[in-house]
Amino acid sequence: MTIFYKKYSTISINLLLFVAVSFFCVLTTNAQIITDTLPEFNKIGFQEKLKLKNKNVFFAGQKIINIDSTLLQQYQLQSMSNMLSQQVPVFVKSYGFNSLATINFRGSSAAQSQVLWNGVPIQNAALGIADVSTLPVFFADNISIIYGGAGALLGSGNVGGALIIENTVPIFDTLLKSVSVNFGFGSFQQYIGGIKTNIIHKNWNFSTNFFTQSGINNFQFINNQNQKQIINNNKLQSIALTANMSYKFTENNIFSFSAWVQQYNRQIPPALSENFSDKNQKDASIKLVAKWDSKYWYAKTSFIKDEIKYDDDTILLHTNNFVYQYFQEIGWQRRSEKLGTLLIFSPFQVSYMYLPNTNELKQQSKIAVCAAWEKKILNDNADFILNTRAEQINNQNIFLPGASITYKIHKWLLLKANTQYTYRVPTLNELYYFPGGNIALKPEKGLCEDLGYNVKLDKHKIKLFHDVSLFNRNINDWIVWLGGVIWTPHNIAEVQSKGIETENKIEFELGICKFHLGLNTSYILATTVKSNLPNDGSIDKQIPYTPRYAWHLNAGLTIKKFYFNYNHTYTGYRFITADDSYYLLPYQTGNIQIMYSTYFIHHTILFTSQCNNIWNEHYEVVAQRPMPGVNFLLGIKCNIL
Repeated sequence: MTIFYKKYSTISINLLLFVAVSFFCVLTTNAQIITDTLPEFNKIGFQEKLKLKNKNVFFAGQKIINIDSTLLQQYQLQSMSNMLSQQVPVFVKSYGFNSLATINFRGSSAAQSQVLWNGVPIQNAALGIADVSTLPVFFADNISIIYGGAGALLGSGNVGGALIIENTVPIFDTLLKSVSVNFGFGSFQQYIGGIKTNIIHKNWNFSTNFFTQSGINNFQFINNQNQKQIINNNKLQSIALTANMSYKFTENNIFSFSAWVQQYNRQIPPALSENFSDKNQKDASIKLVAKWDSKYWYAKTSFIKDEIKYDDDTILLHTNNFVYQYFQEIGWQRRSEKLGTLLIFSPFQVSYMYLPNTNELKQQSKIAVCAAWEKKILNDNADFILNTRAEQINNQNIFLPGASITYKIHKWLLLKANTQYTYRVPTLNELYYFPGGNIALKPEKGLCEDLGYNVKLDKHKIKLFHDVSLFNRNINDWIVWLGGVIWTPHNIAEVQSKGIETENKIEFELGICKFHLGLNTSYILATTVKSNLPNDGSIDKQIPYTPRYAWHLNAGLTIKKFYFNYNHTYTGYRFITADDSYYLLPYQTGNIQIMYSTYFIHHTILFTSQCNNIWNEHYEVVAQRPMPGVNFLLGIKCNIL
C-alpha cells in the first residue's frame, strides 16, 4: 500500500503542477486586461472573497434549501438523518433507530447522492454512499441541500442531489476565546455530550469540536404476531473529534487544516423476521483536509480512510474493509460587474481498496478540468450560468455540460430553469465485491431538467415565501442489485423520475409574538421505462423505496427568547419490490421542538427539548425494521467563555 500511495501521490503532484502551470500561462496572457476590468472586486475585503470563492453562486437555477441557525441549534445533539427526515423534503431511508440511513433525492438511489464536507466528497469510496446517521449536526456551521444533478460542478456521480456541510470562514486580527459545553439525555438511556472551543489570536485561529453519544435503544415495538416486544442488540457508542487550524500569512494568503476523526460502534438488532441477532458493526474514519486561499487562487488536498468491521457470530461471518480516498483540487475565480464571475478548477481523485478475501488492490481514478461562468444580463434582472466538465475516469473520457438561468419578473417573483448532463461510473463494490460484483456494468448516464418559480414578499410584519419546482430526469443503464442468496448489480436500462416539489412559509408578528407556518410537499414518479431483463415486471412501476407523496409541516411561534415548533411529517406508500407487488403502509409522525435561552452570571444558557413521534405511530421506513414510538431528548448548552 505504501508503494501504491507514493506512486499516486507523485502522479497527483505532477498533475497539480501541470494544471497550475497551464492555468498560469493562460491567465498571465490576459492578466493586465482582466485586472483592469475588475476594480470593484478589489474593493471587497478578503474575508468576503473567501465566502464568494465557492460554487454556490453557480447553483442559482437549481432548488437549494439552506438550514437556518434555529434548526441547527435545535438539532445540535442529533444526527443528520433525524434533522433531514423531519425538516427537509428528501426521503431518508432509515434501517432503524440509530441505524444505517441514506438519502433519496427525487427518486434517485443512495449512490447517486453526494455528501461534501468543506468541498470534499466524503461518501464511502467503495460503497458510493454516505451513512447520514453517523454525521452529527454538531460539527456543521452551515448546511445546504442542492436538488438535481450538478455533475459539472460537483463531479460525475452527482445525479440526484447533494448535502453540503461547511464550516465557517476563519476570522483573524482579534483576540477571542470561547468554550461551550453541550449535554443531553433522552429515552432509551441516550446520553450525548459535546464541547466546542475557539481561540483567535492575531494571525491564528484554532477550533475543536468533541462529540460523544451512547444509548441502549431498547424501545418497544409491535412484532409480526401483533405483540409488544422490546428490541434487543441495539446498543450504540460513538466518539468523534474535529480540529481546525488556520493561519494568515498575509492579508491575501490563508492556510487552513481540518481533521475529522470518528468511531461509531453499534449493534444491529434482529429484523421482524428474525428471533435473534448478535450482529455488530464498527465504522471508523479519518478525514484530513488542507486548503490554501489567495486573492484569486485556491488549492485543497484531502485524504480519507474509512473502515467498516462487521461481525455476525451466528453464521461465523467476520469482515474488515478498508477504503482510501485521496482528493485534491486547484482553482481560480474572478468576479466583475462587466464580465461576470468565472471559475476554473481542476479536481483529481483516486479511490482504492483491498478485496477482503484475496487482498487484491482495486482502484478508480478521476481527473477533470472544469469551468463555470455566471453573468447578470437584461439590466441585472436575469442571471445566466454556463458550466462544463471534461473528465477522465480510468480510461473513460466524458463531457458534462450544463446551463441554468433565473429571471426576476418583479422584485417579488423569480423564474428559474436548469439542465445538466449526468454520469455515474459503478462503484468499487458494484464492480469487484466478492461474491456478487459485476465487472461488466456500464455507467449510468442521462439528463436532469428543472423548471420553477419562487415568490418572496416582505411587507410590514408579514413575510411570505413560496417556491415551486418541476423536475424531470432520465437515466440510462440504471444500476440495481438483484438476486437471492448472492446479490449482483445489473443495468436495468432506463429510469425516469419526474414530479413537483413545493416549499411554502409565512411569518407574521402580533405584538411580542412571531408566528411561523410552513409546508413542504413532493410528488415523485420514478418508474422503469425500459428494461434489459426478460419478462421484467418493473416496467411503468415505481422504483422501490421512493414514496410518491410526502409532506412536512412546521407551525409555531417565538416569544422573546422562547421558541416552540410543531413538526408533522407524512410519508406515502413505499413499494419494496421491483414489480410493486409488496409495499409498506404510509406513516405520519408528530414532533415537538422547544428552545429557551437565558443568562446566568454572564453566561448564555440554551435549553432544548424535543419529543418525537408524539402520536406513538408504529411504522417501518424499511421493511422489517421497526421504528420507536414516542420518545424525547433534552439538551442544555452553556457558553462558558
